Amino acid sequence: MMQAFDLTGKRALVTGAARGLGHAIALALAEAGADVALGLRDRASGGDIESRIKALGRRALPLQMDVTNLPQCYEAIDGAITAFGGIDILVNNAGGGAPSTRLEDVTEAGFDALLDFNVKSSFFIAQRVARHMIAQGGGRIVNMSSQAGFVALPGEGVYCLAKAAVAHMTKCMAVEWGHAGINVNAVAPTFIKTDGTAAMLSDPGFHAEVVDRIAALHRIGAPDEVSGAVVFLASPAASMVTGQTLLIDGGWTSR
Repeated sequence: MMQAFDLTGKRALVTGAARGLGHAIALALAEAGADVALGLRDRASGGDIESRIKALGRRALPLQMDVTNLPQCYEAIDGAITAFGGIDILVNNAGGGAPSTRLEDVTEAGFDALLDFNVKSSFFIAQRVARHMIAQGGGRIVNMSSQAGFVALPGEGVYCLAKAAVAHMTKCMAVEWGHAGINVNAVAPTFIKTDGTAAMLSDPGFHAEVVDRIAALHRIGAPDEVSGAVVFLASPAASMVTGQTLLIDGGWTSR
């Protein structure tokens, strides 16, 4: 049965692969057998993950890929297809929030920036890769939503609506591209201990509140607890799973 999680011979592209969840996801895919193209905001930042993937005997391809620069993304995607001969797995990992802002203080520029970073980039990157997957006869796409797309977090309203949009976008993609053998799913993590969350979680009061709200497990998550779910969704074990957003929230949204 464990062979159902084997990704040997598969070719993956992970955006935001330099650190945090992207780093963990890229490494997990390689450990499962995949070659991995690394989408990086700064191509020079991928030395660590590139060397770790190559040490596993897999191919690693660092790519200059700022997800807010779509022409650059298209060039990177085409480069990965040329180098690997195709893309079987896309993980739209890159995204993120902004400093806490009350809804009445949100600016149009700030609103647009968050939607561009989390929704527009994921849509058009997926579109570009899906066109290739349709031609090759199938593939897997995993988008990055968040528990924030399922609850209201004060001060994070625009981020919440952006991640809710990603979850619904995932359903739309799954329905439209399923005929071509493309499975589209998303993962929606809670607060995970990464470089990106370190500053927030270093505040004892905030840390205690988050641990309390993670209602079932009462602890902060680790990157490997997200990357394992991505490997599952990218693997043959999830062949009948599509259009779903898997909450990895320790019970936060169950309260």
